[in-house]
Amino acid sequence: MNLQDDLRQRLTRKPVLLMTHLVLGYPSLAVNHEVIRQMAENGVDCIELQIPFSEPMADGPVILKANQEALAAGIKVRDCLAFAAEMVREFPQVNFLFMTYYNVVFRFGLEEFIRQAAETGMKGFIIPDLPPEEGSEYLRLAKEQDLAAIMFFTPTSTDARMREVASQGGGFIYCVARKGVTGQHTEVDDSLAAYLSRCRKATELPLAVGFGIASREDVAMLEGRADMAVIGTATIKLVDREGAAAVGPFIRSLAES
Repeated sequence: MNLQDDLRQRLTRKPVLLMTHLVLGYPSLAVNHEVIRQMAENGVDCIELQIPFSEPMADGPVILKANQEALAAGIKVRDCLAFAAEMVREFPQVNFLFMTYYNVVFRFGLEEFIRQAAETGMKGFIIPDLPPEEGSEYLRLAKEQDLAAIMFFTPTSTDARMREVASQGGGFIYCVARKGVTGQHTEVDDSLAAYLSRCRKATELPLAVGFGIASREDVAMLEGRADMAVIGTATIKLVDREGAAAVGPFIRSLAES
């Protein structure tokens, strides 16, 4: 089942889905494994596996530091591919996606990267620095493998731009909740509600909202406005403070009624 169909099916059972994020190799692949287990066993629907890059321009200081430390420890793209294959086999209830920047994919080899991702059972890609106008080959190859090329809406996107971008992608739309980078808190207010209403009118794909979602209250406010909450920086901070074992209770708390 492709990603969009899987999410639609899950949305018949849950009002808002959860997508989480981690940086591969930070603090280690062993800790990544335990964090993923905690996430999978507590109902996460999608997990972004970020392949580290030296200049992750969409990411705030917490994720930037994680990228830098993972690279300093020697993580390679091939390590990430092999690890992802293990996670897909071990946790089939989760949709796994690669998140990275296009320089990583380009240097590895676009066609080979997509081929290997498909073979491992990944469901798609999140590449925030590759606009559809510059990614025609990427979009074609992903579509051939039935992998979702996730597109982005931002608060500055016009309605026409939203419709054009949505027509190029698949799986879901990543709705960036505000200007800036990841990690800062996002107020779920009237302006965000109006923005999400514009997003909904522009596409029939599910809407995922990220950048600053960190609590049950944030997730609850998305009900009826979006389909999936994206939690990234909050989980990395939690693991830094309390260790991987704290992730399970945190994920459960996000879904409590």
